[in-house]
Formats: sequence, C-alpha cells, structure tokens
Amino acid sequence: MASSLPSLPSVAGTDPSSSVFDAFRISIAKRIAEALEPLTLEQAYAGVDYGKKGEDFTVALPRFRLPGKVDELAKKVIDQFQADDFVASVKHDKAFLHFQLNTTSLIRETLTQIHHLGSQYGYNSSGKGKKVLIEYSSPNIAKSFHVGHLRSTIIGAFLANVYKTCGWEVISANYLGDWGTQFGLIAVGYEKYGSQEELQKDAIKHLFDIYVKINKDADADPEVKVEAAKFFRRMEDGDESALKNWREWRELSVKKYEVEYDRLNVHFDVYTGESKVGQKSIDDAIKRLDEMGLIDHHEGAKLVNLEKYKLGKAVVRKKDGTSIYLTRDIGGAVERYEKYKFDKMIYVISSQQDLHVAQFFKVLELMEFPWAKDLVHVNYGLVQGMSTRKGTVVFLNQIIKEATTVMHEQMQKNEEKYNAVEDPEMTSEELGITGIKIQDMTAKRINNYTFNWDRMLSFEGDTGPYLQYAHVRLASIGRKNPHLLPLPPPSEINIDALATSAHAREIAFLLGTYSDVVKTALKTHEPSGVVTFAFRLSHAISSAWETVIVKGEEDIEKAKARMWLYESARDVLAASMKLLSIRPLERM
Repeated sequence: MASSLPSLPSVAGTDPSSSVFDAFRISIAKRIAEALEPLTLEQAYAGVDYGKKGEDFTVALPRFRLPGKVDELAKKVIDQFQADDFVASVKHDKAFLHFQLNTTSLIRETLTQIHHLGSQYGYNSSGKGKKVLIEYSSPNIAKSFHVGHLRSTIIGAFLANVYKTCGWEVISANYLGDWGTQFGLIAVGYEKYGSQEELQKDAIKHLFDIYVKINKDADADPEVKVEAAKFFRRMEDGDESALKNWREWRELSVKKYEVEYDRLNVHFDVYTGESKVGQKSIDDAIKRLDEMGLIDHHEGAKLVNLEKYKLGKAVVRKKDGTSIYLTRDIGGAVERYEKYKFDKMIYVISSQQDLHVAQFFKVLELMEFPWAKDLVHVNYGLVQGMSTRKGTVVFLNQIIKEATTVMHEQMQKNEEKYNAVEDPEMTSEELGITGIKIQDMTAKRINNYTFNWDRMLSFEGDTGPYLQYAHVRLASIGRKNPHLLPLPPPSEINIDALATSAHAREIAFLLGTYSDVVKTALKTHEPSGVVTFAFRLSHAISSAWETVIVKGEEDIEKAKARMWLYESARDVLAASMKLLSIRPLERM
C-alpha cells in the first residue's frame, strides 16, 4: 500500500504495510530516540504503548532507565517536538508522555489500508513456514456431544483461526474417545438392546441410550463388567468379529459429529482417536522409559516417579498389562511428530486435567524428545449449571434447539423485518449459536462461568445477538443508500467531515488497533480480547449513529465519506466475528 505519509526507518518485527499503527508508533519512537540518546529506535519503539483515557499512545519514561530526572527527559523530547502528518501533539504528565495522532492521517491511512487489504486486513506473516497441530473438542464416541466438550471446541476453533491469520499452517485434529473398556460395555449392551435401524437414524444417541441401560444392569450384576472386559480384550487383541461393530459405530458417530460441527462453523482436518495409536508406539514408549531407567515397579504396575517436580507418580502400565491414557498419549504424540514434524502442538483440554497434561509433558521431556518443549496446554474452566430449562443435563443439540426457538420468537415480533429475512430458521439458529459462543468467550478462559439463558439470548448489553445486530445494522447502510455505491477510490473521497467528528475518529482508531488485537490473541491464546474488541467497536458505532448520519445527508461528499467509514467498520467487525468462528448475518 503506497502511503501518502513521509517515509520512516524500519524496525524489526513491524510491518506498516499490514498494520497501519506500526507506522505511527515508529514515528513516535523516532522522536524519542533522537531526543534521548543513546536510546535506540528499537528500544524506544518497545516503549510506545496504547494510551488510556483518550490518549492515543503513551510512553512511560522510567522504563528506559536513562540517567537524569524524568522531568528533564520529558523536556528534551518536548523541546525537539514538531507536529507533522503522523503526530499532532505531545504532552507531559508525571512519568509519562502522551502522544495524539494527526486525525486526518489516522482516518485516511486506516480506512485506505482496510480498503486495499480487504479480507486480509488484520493478517500478518509472523508464522510463515511454521506448522501447528491443534487438538481440540475430542468427544467420546457413544456419548452425545456434551456441553462439556463445547468449550474445547469453541476455543480450539478460535485458536485455529488465529494461527491461520498469523500465517501458520494449521492442522486441526479431533482426538476421539473411541477406545477403552466402555466399548466392551456397549458391545454387551448392543447384543441386548441394539437396533440397526436406530443406529442408522442417530448412532450417537442410540449408543448413548445403550450405554445408560447397560450401566444400570452392571450396577445390579457384576458379571456384566466381567463380560465387557473380556470383549474389550478381544478388541485389543485384534479379533475381527469384535472390531466389526465397533468400526461401524465409530464411522457413523463421526458422520453425526461432522453435522454438529458444521452447525458450529468448526472444521477438522483429521479425525484421529485413541484407537489410532499403534500398539508398537505404546510398547516403544514403555521400552524407552525402561531403558532410560525412568520406571518404578509397584505391585506389578509400572510408574514414573515425578515427585521431585511436584507431579506425583504417573502410572504408565496397569498391573493387568493394559495400556493407560498416559502411555497412549505419549505414543500418540511421538506418532504425530513423526508424521507432521510440527513446530508447535497445542492441546485444548480442561483445567481439571492440568495434572495429567503436566505429567504427560514432563515424561516426554524426560524421554529427551527435543520437540517436547514445543507442546502447549491451553486450559479452561468449567461451565456450571448448563442444562435445558427443564433442568436436565444437556446435549449440545438440545441447547442449540432451545436457543433457536427463543430467537425465532424474538424475530417474529417485528413482522416487516421478519418477512425480509430469507431463511428465518437458519438466522435464528445462527443467533442462538452466537449467543452460546459469546457467553463462553467473554471472560478469561480459565474462569468457570455459570450458564445463563436470559443473559445469553438477550439483545441488550454485551451478548451474541447484540453483536450480530451491530453487524446487520452496518450491512443495511449500503442497502438503504444504493445511490452512494460503489464508492469512489479512497484518494477521491473527501474525509474533512470525518476528521472533525470525535465519533468518527474513535471508530477509525479502533479499526486501526485490529491487527494488534490479533497479535495479542496469538500470544495469550485468549478469545476474550477479541470479544472485548468487537463490543468496543459495536458500542463506538452505536454512539456515532445519531451524529454521523448517511441516510438523509444532503451533502453527497459527506455521505460518501461516512459510508466509507461504516463499510470499513463492517468489514473489520465481520473479521473479528469470523476469528471467533461466528458467521456474521446480513439480515435479522
């Protein structure tokens, strides 16, 4: 993008062509470095932060640890300061210097960059040439998609989007709970309660129902568990007659899950699972642990003592000789590295499993795999009180159905708008899903939160439906003002009217911060920062609505400039929603 601004020196790790604020920050850093020798441009740049309370950017002088009093340092910068197209003013406030950007440049440069980059606005190439594997969702086959898996699914999909936006090659993996003694139970139950017809209709639900029934039987009759263990042993030994049904259950369950994921706008590159981890990898892992002298024997079981790392003792093989989660995870990780040669592997797993994951990572490190340092655990707290309004524990599709119904009723209240919506069923489902997702991602992921129906589905306050409403409102401006479209090229739009509006300036400034919002999300793995950005932008637009008007503005030049601002805001709001795996609506 050719900028109309004066040229600047380059700073490592910045890219003004994809992040317009990098240029403004370099301009501020240049002034600081020139006034405060021997400070380098890079050091000064690292000290330029976003300001608070109406200041654009702030520099805290003590962080540079320069000789002399803060007031003297501040005076040096201010004495040399000259306003230009980048920076309009500087003021000294205790230990800080506050810089205000040139409003015309801020608005023009930001909107022009959004125009030129289009859907790539906010992208960066920091991960170019790198590969990340993200394991998330990972439900159990034969247990319906429980709301407990929802958080992992939403957070994982968000991370996949963020890494892609930062130039990484992303492999989304779903590690299914598709192995273990519960399949012995289901097999015994299937002989008693199974129906091929029900299985074809809804495999997950049918297998779950069988699982519930057979568990009741097992409580009454210990022989059931013995039968189940025998059956699973046959599966582990590769007995084809025992594996045939299991294979069909797995395949039908995956098909059903794919439909659920599609509704949630989540897509996996690979469905793997506990069953896919080769016995050889598991045996090799135990052998390597043995050879390295890491195994303690206890009553026939094999353990790795991690007490000196405050991680207790990790069992790697049970006394009956069967493998255990941990060994399977180790074997699986080794297989994955061999297959994908990733630069990073992220596990999105609940904080209840913190100890297990810490043991798993530590054992791989002790096994001296050099890539063990590239494993990351992204954890999250629990959803409390998530049930249907009738109070039963919930499967996700029940929650989505209920949310959809409520939204549909809301939409029908405005007949005229309702009739303009092409697909009210799809729209109300999308609103419901947005409500669920936003409620989940609003707070820091480590926090537990209580599921609240009224809060989730409200159009008031910071909720999913409010966010969709903000986007729909922006999308309607073009429909209501067709005489202004298509807009002329950026250089031909007169933005004088925008430059005098505090509301327009606030919107443009927020739009300029978006690429930093993306970079921060990559660093913290927190969706909440993106949610906060989307709401701040929606509120700023909502505040501008009364004064920065398009429809009814007689001065066509003013109307075009405002239209440009709103169209840009719509593009960036949509981008932030897509990052959160939300599909932005055009009408509702």
